Amino acid sequence: LLEKMADVSLKEAALIVGVVAACYWNSLFCGFVFDDVSAILDNKDLHPSTPLKNLFQNDFWGTPMSEERSHKSYRPLTVLTFRLNYLFSELNAVSYHFLNLVFHVVVCVVFLKVCKLFLDNRSSVVASLLFAVHPIHTEAVTGVVGRAELLSSIFFLAAFLSYTKSKGPDNTIVWTPIALTVFLVAVATLCKEQGITVVGICCVYEVFIAQGYTLPVLLDTAVQILRGKGSIPFSMLQTLLKLIVLMFSTLLLVVVRVQVIQSQLPVFTRFDNPAAVSPSPARQLTFNYLLPVNAWLLLNPSELCCDWTMGTIPLVESLLDVRNVATLTFFCFLGSLIVFSLRYPGDSSKTVLMALCLIVLPFIPASNLFFPVGFVVAERVLYVPSMGFCILVAHGWKKLSNKSALRKISWVCLAAVLFTHALKTLHRNWDWESEYTLFMSALKVNKNNAKLWNNVGHALENEKNFERALQFFIQATQVQPDDIGAHMNVGRTYKNLNKTKEAEESYLIAKSLMPQIIPGKKYAARVAPNHLNVYINLANLIRANESRLEEADQLYRQAISMRPDFKQAYISRGELLLKMNKPLKAKEAYLRALELDRTNADLWYNLAIVYIELKDPAEALKNFNQALEFNPTHKLALFNSALLMQESGDARLRPEAKQRLLHYVKEEPQDANGYFNLGMLAMDDKKDMEAEAWMKKAIRLQPNFRSALFNLALLYSQTAKELMALPVLEDLLRYYPDHTKGLILKGDILMNQKKDIIGAKMCFEKILELDPNNVQGKHNLCVVYFEERDLIKAEKCLVETLALAPHEEYIQRHLNIVRSKIASLSATEQSPLPADGTATAAVEEKKSSLQNLKEVKNEQKTTQTTADNNKGHSKNKKRTEKNNMDKETTKKSTKEIKDIEKKRVAALKRLEEIERILNGE
Repeated sequence: LLEKMADVSLKEAALIVGVVAACYWNSLFCGFVFDDVSAILDNKDLHPSTPLKNLFQNDFWGTPMSEERSHKSYRPLTVLTFRLNYLFSELNAVSYHFLNLVFHVVVCVVFLKVCKLFLDNRSSVVASLLFAVHPIHTEAVTGVVGRAELLSSIFFLAAFLSYTKSKGPDNTIVWTPIALTVFLVAVATLCKEQGITVVGICCVYEVFIAQGYTLPVLLDTAVQILRGKGSIPFSMLQTLLKLIVLMFSTLLLVVVRVQVIQSQLPVFTRFDNPAAVSPSPARQLTFNYLLPVNAWLLLNPSELCCDWTMGTIPLVESLLDVRNVATLTFFCFLGSLIVFSLRYPGDSSKTVLMALCLIVLPFIPASNLFFPVGFVVAERVLYVPSMGFCILVAHGWKKLSNKSALRKISWVCLAAVLFTHALKTLHRNWDWESEYTLFMSALKVNKNNAKLWNNVGHALENEKNFERALQFFIQATQVQPDDIGAHMNVGRTYKNLNKTKEAEESYLIAKSLMPQIIPGKKYAARVAPNHLNVYINLANLIRANESRLEEADQLYRQAISMRPDFKQAYISRGELLLKMNKPLKAKEAYLRALELDRTNADLWYNLAIVYIELKDPAEALKNFNQALEFNPTHKLALFNSALLMQESGDARLRPEAKQRLLHYVKEEPQDANGYFNLGMLAMDDKKDMEAEAWMKKAIRLQPNFRSALFNLALLYSQTAKELMALPVLEDLLRYYPDHTKGLILKGDILMNQKKDIIGAKMCFEKILELDPNNVQGKHNLCVVYFEERDLIKAEKCLVETLALAPHEEYIQRHLNIVRSKIASLSATEQSPLPADGTATAAVEEKKSSLQNLKEVKNEQKTTQTTADNNKGHSKNKKRTEKNNMDKETTKKSTKEIKDIEKKRVAALKRLEEIERILNGE
């Protein structure tokens, strides 16, 4: 490439770099907008975890080419450059825009080299500068997805430059440049499809420029041969050989390309390109009218719009439409240029011919004349055609400037055009700063495009400005009443505003606009796949009502009947069936979805949740692991599989559980749940200092984290740091004044460590206010009465406690001790109470605390899974189940029950010793 640019001077290159930098510096401050969202933000092919082979199996947007919803735009090399951007800066938009700017500079410099083949040095620089500053290029340069145009253009021009060197001395054929041309054509095509059109330009160059033929000469030669009066000249045979090689290579590329799209054209709706589904003559008249529209954008780029679909350009439905005059004028002008360039010899005609080739041939794939495309007008596809336009303008300027009378005015006009175009480009770049600015700028140009109103609404919706977004969505339905997507947007926004009745009405309108099934005709081919989401959205809305779950299920089944390969319908139905407590049917739905997409980590995750519902933790863990195999950073799978390992009680799984939780907190550093569960794991492993550090981290992130506060206090209590537990318990009870276990633990510490009988009494009385039948709180209050030497009150209290728990032997024994003490005091009038009564309360408290420890841990682990499933439900991908974060669980594993029993036995042994002391033994 450097050799090909060898005769571009350093000054010329520096001038182009400076001009491009002056025009596009502000593009570096723009974000990802419009199609960038699908191609960059939502495209998993950019992630290093995605195998490189996927780039060659998926389309430009990351959708498998085999899927019907694929746009069939096969540009793996362009996606590869996006992936390199992601590798170095992930989703930092500056690097993406900077690389686009660099590619535009390269195109301008290579284009300068091409211009020098047909224009003098000064005119070539003029053409290159016009190309560098033309406002029509902002979509290709400032829009990140426009990189496909830039990359394809680099190899497009390089292929042409290579071919120009295929003619050797004495008109011999040099095959190396031809081979290189074929290779560069293939590369250009892998960047964007239009790259293949350079072959046509090479053919025209070979016949009319390299060989110097004109159309009359070719016709005369053909007539002579047909009459048998002459033979084909050797030079013409050589030309035919070169053209045959080029055309055969092109045919191979076309065959490969057809195989890649599996002989299927993409499915577009009438909203994308209304003329494509219009009857004759409206279809032909409209498509032909679009040619002068594109030409006008090149000539006068004053009103630019990012989206020309839907009603932007009304259909030309009659021959009497005045716009047909523009079409006729365009073809007359184009025809006159073609006749001039083909009929007359000379440098001027050759320049015009090559300019026309650059305008016409690269535009053919986007012209709608041979096959429909997914747009009406797209400014980015004019990137290469504008090269031919700039050559024509520069050539015309050269003719004018050579006339002494017009020299000054030609220079003034040139300076004015360059300056105004540069200013327009600079100003236009700011439109691409955000989606809101982009679509609002488009609405200034055209208010008849419902898609623009929808897109402004989407931009506002992303900013959580639902009220304003609703206004734009409603306007879209008024501009295009039959736009299914607009009504869906209205429904979704009403839902976000908690107006479920209005949301349902909008979804029903959208549903009524869906085409009816025609027997014998494939439904999926007649409607945009995303429009089927109206059934999913409506079902998701009404299933919030428990009495309408069957109705929601019917909607999911209706969507599946329309498209048996509609994966999202199976996923949503699986969620609903779980809610309906039908895990076996949910399992069937997810398995069917997995048949359609076995590499979907979310599906494996959902299936794991089903197995948890089916009480099969081993199978659930297998499915969690499968989800992590396809997506090692799947946050919910990391978190919930770690909890499952922790709950298993298998100490061998704890190291892996810890690694997954560490990975989770790396992905979600602001989620306190991850740190809390790391703390619980550390407590299981008796790593008290580590557990303390994790609990503190969780509380720093979420100061009102109920379970973290209690377990940290409990940890201090178990490690002889009771006084450190008190401020933690104060925080807990400030947020949750009715936390019974916290009150019991606080009372225990106040009574046994601080000797604050009054404070402990207040804690136990508070418990009984909340729950008069709380045995533990009642018993501890009895102990307080004993400490206060009010034996009569203590006896009465223990009688009441025993009535609440008649099977608890230790209460009966304590009652007997108190009665014995009363009898003893009656006999000796009064004697001091032994201090060992405190120990009774302490042991009982410790026993209770130890009993509750595993409950809290189990409670947290169970509800944590639920919490994350609720998080997933917001994305319509994860299991939904609404439980309170601190809801008590009554389910304990066998191991946990055994642990509790062991601790109960140990506590009872200690009680017997204390009772002997109290009895004076």
